[in-house]
Amino acid sequence: MSEHVIETPRVHTIPTSDGGAFPVRRVYCIGRNFAAHAVEMGHDPNREPPFFFQKNPNNLDASGEFPYPPHTSDVHHEVELLVGLKSGGTNIALSDALDHVWGYGVSLDMTRRDLQGEMKKMGRPWEIGKAFERSGPVGPLHPVSDVGHPDQGRIALTVNGDLRQEGDLNQMIWKVPEMISYLSEYFELAAGDVIMAGTPSGVNAVKPGDTMEASIESVGTLSVKVV
Repeated sequence: MSEHVIETPRVHTIPTSDGGAFPVRRVYCIGRNFAAHAVEMGHDPNREPPFFFQKNPNNLDASGEFPYPPHTSDVHHEVELLVGLKSGGTNIALSDALDHVWGYGVSLDMTRRDLQGEMKKMGRPWEIGKAFERSGPVGPLHPVSDVGHPDQGRIALTVNGDLRQEGDLNQMIWKVPEMISYLSEYFELAAGDVIMAGTPSGVNAVKPGDTMEASIESVGTLSVKVV
């Protein structure tokens, strides 16, 4: 007889480029990690200590469709580099941080901006605007052996063929090794953790019927239909 009193929730996975499945443990999202995006959101882009919020593992979705969510009229796209960890620990040295990375992918941090704005005004957490069902469209994770550790290269997003977001990974205020090291001071990182590394400026609303095309140089592309 199983010791579990309810059906055991399944382990959520996202695909890898080699046909495998990457099990997701936690999802850490960094806020305002591109200076121009910080400015467009009304904040000082100077390098301040990073801050993170979380999505849920099963918010990540590789179906290629994004169902327009309820209780909002202002859903925004945010294209981001996705970082998947193969190991972790606490107080990880900056020089060792990249040793813990399994691979990289293209992701979207879809945001109910109107609800997020209401939470900001009240000083409340952002989850209602960030951690809803299928709010993290993702492409496959590519192993480091294939793509290396991308620290520069174009990151962009179009909607129905029109360019909305464009930047370069070298514009990230906090780089991937710094994010890993910083997070490990406050959390025990582990295999299966993923980090969404922030978005360039140009975030804007989508509507049902739109097609989003996200791309990161040397990492890949992601096409998502809003339904």
